[in-house]
Formats: sequence, C-alpha cells, structure tokens
Amino acid sequence: MTSTPKPLTVGTAGHVDHGKSALVAALTGARTDRLPEEQARGMTIALGYAALPLPGGRVLSLIDVPGHERLVRVMVSGASGIDMFLLVIAADDGVMPQTTEHLCVLRALDVRAGVVAVTKADLANPAPAVEQARTLVPGAPVVACSARTGDGVAEVAGALERVAAGVRSRAEARGSCVLHVDRAFSIRGAGTVVTGTLWSGSIARGERLQLLPAGRAVRVRGVQVHDRAVDGAEAGQRVAVNIAGVDREEVQRGDALASPGTALRGTHRLDAALELHGRGPERSAGRRSRGRRPPDRRVPGGWERVQVHHGTRESAARLVHLGESYWQVRLERGLLAAAGDRIVVRSISVPDTLGGGIVLDPQPRRHGPSAAVVARLARIRRGEPAEDPAAPSKPRAAEPRPGASQALSAEALALERRLRTAGAQPPSEAELGPEARHLAELRAAGRAVRVGRSMYAHAEAVEQVGERVREIITADGSITLARLRDELGTSRRYAQALLEHLDAARMTLRLPDDRRVLRRSSARAAPRG
Repeated sequence: MTSTPKPLTVGTAGHVDHGKSALVAALTGARTDRLPEEQARGMTIALGYAALPLPGGRVLSLIDVPGHERLVRVMVSGASGIDMFLLVIAADDGVMPQTTEHLCVLRALDVRAGVVAVTKADLANPAPAVEQARTLVPGAPVVACSARTGDGVAEVAGALERVAAGVRSRAEARGSCVLHVDRAFSIRGAGTVVTGTLWSGSIARGERLQLLPAGRAVRVRGVQVHDRAVDGAEAGQRVAVNIAGVDREEVQRGDALASPGTALRGTHRLDAALELHGRGPERSAGRRSRGRRPPDRRVPGGWERVQVHHGTRESAARLVHLGESYWQVRLERGLLAAAGDRIVVRSISVPDTLGGGIVLDPQPRRHGPSAAVVARLARIRRGEPAEDPAAPSKPRAAEPRPGASQALSAEALALERRLRTAGAQPPSEAELGPEARHLAELRAAGRAVRVGRSMYAHAEAVEQVGERVREIITADGSITLARLRDELGTSRRYAQALLEHLDAARMTLRLPDDRRVLRRSSARAAPRG
C-alpha cells in the first residue's frame, strides 16, 4: 500500500511578459490573473493561486508571482512559503533582469529544487534560451513549451512531478502552526477570512490559535484548500482560514496565525548568517543599462540602508557586520521571525536583490562585532549550545530585582510567553483575565513592565521600543506619536501608552506640539517599570 504524498507548494518565477500566467493556465486550467487591471494590461500585479494536478494524480499548491521590476517585493512575499520553483524564460527574449533577480531571491530563500520552462517556443527557436537556462540553473530540468499551442506543457507537468518526488515536504517536520497572512477579507455570513501558505505544523477546524503580533486569541471556524472545505490542512499547502474572535479591520497582511506558546514573536533586531553580493557578471547580462550606480556601496559599519523581507512583511533596516558571514539586522518595523527562518535583503536606493540568509537569533541584544559574538553565532549555526561566558551580560531591564527569586512558576512563565508574543501591543489586565494574577511575580523578576494605567509589556519589548525611539530621535531630532505607531506597525492606543511610559521614565520629553525629544539626562539603559 502506497502512502499519500505530502503537500508541496510550487512558485513561478521569471521576467515580466515571459508567459508565466499563460503557462499556469495551461497547466492548471485556472486563470490566476483575476484582477480586471491584470486582464486589461496582460500583466500579473498581485499573487495568484491555483491547484496544480500532476500526471500521476498528485496535486500541488501553486503561487503565480508578478515579473515586473517594480513588483519584486510582491514576488518575494509569494516565494517565502514555497518548496520548489517553476522558472519561466521566454524563447524570444532569453535570460532577462528579473530572471536572474528572481533566481537570486529563490537562492536566498534556499529554494533549490525546480523546473525551468522555456516558453513561447512557437515564436522563436528555444535552443539558445535552453542553453542559457542550463548555465544559469545547472541540474534543473529544462523543458521547451508553448502555452498557446500546448506543445511541451505535459512535459513540464511531468518534470514537476519528478522533481516533487525528491522534495521533502514541510509537513514531515515537527513544528507548531505558523501561517503568515498575505490576504485578509470578510465574507457575509462567515466573517473574517485570512489566506496564506502554511509554513509549519497543521491547522484544523475548531482549533484555537493566536493572531500575531496582537496576541489575540482566535478560533478556527473553517479551513479551505484549493477552494474546498477540509477538516484540516498540513504545512506546504495554500489555505484559507475562517477565524472567529477578530474583525476584518483588526487583521492585515503581514500578520501571522500561530499556535499558542509559539517561539514566533515580534522583533526589531535579528542576528543572521547572510550571503550578500552586488550585481555580478551573470546578473549584468541582459540588464539594460540605465546609468545606475552599483547597489553594493558600503557605508561605515555595514551596508547602505536596505529592505529586509520575511514572510509577508518587509522593513527598512541597517546592517551591522559582526564578522565573517554574520550580521545584525536592525529593523525599522517589527518582523515576526523565528530561528531558522529565511530572509531576503534588497537594496532601496537602487532596487535590486543583494542576497539573504538564515535567522540565527531572532531576539538578540544590540551589539557590534566581536570574536565572542561570531563564535556564539557559529555554534548556533551548527546546532550547538549557544551559551558564551564572554557574551554581553543581559540588559538591566531583564534582570531580576534585588532579592527577587529567579524561579518562576509554570503559570508565570506561560504569561511571560504571552507578553513576549504581544510585543509592542501590550494587553490590559482585563484582557489577561485570570492570568493577570501572575503579573506581580513577573514584575518582581523584572520581566514585566506596567505601561499606562493597566497595560503590561515584557521588559525586553519595552527596551526595544526605547532603543528604536532613541535611534529615531537621534537621527531626526524628534519623534511623533504617529511616527512611532507606523514604525511599530501597531495602533495609536499602544504607541501612546509606550511613549507616555518613556516620558514617565524620564527618557523622553514631551514638547507642547506633542513631539518627543530625548532628555539630556536620559541614560542608555532601557526604562524599567
């Protein structure tokens, strides 16, 4: 008796107007360019989705991405959850700029398996493009085809099936549920629906999850895979999830559904192992010169300001080189990352993909280069214990207060995890319900801070907000409530409570026009509650 193959998600890649959506339609029978503007312009603008049946009966989830240079950020969002690729190169154009840039994104995400389809073989001799493809993606099957005539389409499907047989499904790995939301909408009579690619774990009807970064508890009312209602779904599938407990307005692209107690939480810093590069000879080939300067200009201590993509979120960031291939990524907007996740790094001033890599520590202290830091990150990368006597000591805000016991009860530790997950959106005492009785234990240990009259945040979250406020004021001279709200990706209510906490801690001073500046006497340490 043969077992049912585990689910996989395949994503398209390739330059604009090379026939990705036409090939998808020929393979699946579905139009992924669903928007009227896409159909009018003949160009994919948003992510498209379809079920991809293979000759042997296996069905993959397929994501069709835009190929235009200005929409690479959308492509990265779609590619973040895929297991294998379908790279499309037109016979009449050959390798073009977004061909190589999309391939760079795939490599940054460690998506190595896939098929190259040389399309429009009815319009031009495909042989030159086939040779280019074999040089660009050595080892990948290359198939010439025409979506218009149907020639070679079955061969593309067969090649995808053979490659899929050797790809390990995310469903085979143990892990809690993580789904990064790429769309949120409401359906009359059903309520709030979110869609995304299930990164890990499983999701089932009736299950209780958390919506991050808000930390809101939600219940799964229903699950669909390929427009079909199912009792549950596994990692590696495109899913639509009907959730109860939040209104549509409370969910946005970039949020995540996750199992309670997951390690996933908001962060404004990452320690990562990155492979970064400028535009090399292979990427220059086929790129029309526009008089742009190279995107890999260095600045003291790191690279120029960059854009970092993770899941369905993105943020501007500064990179600090720590030594060897290790970097600290200092984000301007919080991301929802866990150790082992992949990120993509792009240039901002000259839009181009610089590379990417793997998150080693999603909640690091702020630090610069040192041999101890490099050694610690190398151990993490090898899967070894990361303790290092030479590493910087813990921030004062996270240390127990004098005389406080460091041994916390299981209930207090569970509450601490909840506060960590909430990040810059601290819950109120009323929202915590019965768990609130353990706040005193966490506050005595220096791990919880009262923000405003009745909100409570984890001490590290307050520290991170304080550091970000200090950075913005140092750079711009002041900060407004609206600026902090946007930086944190949160609501006015939370931003105001956090700013007022910093005022009370005498780190910031509120001016008559509501701007905040740093007090001269403010210390570098994070404020304590």
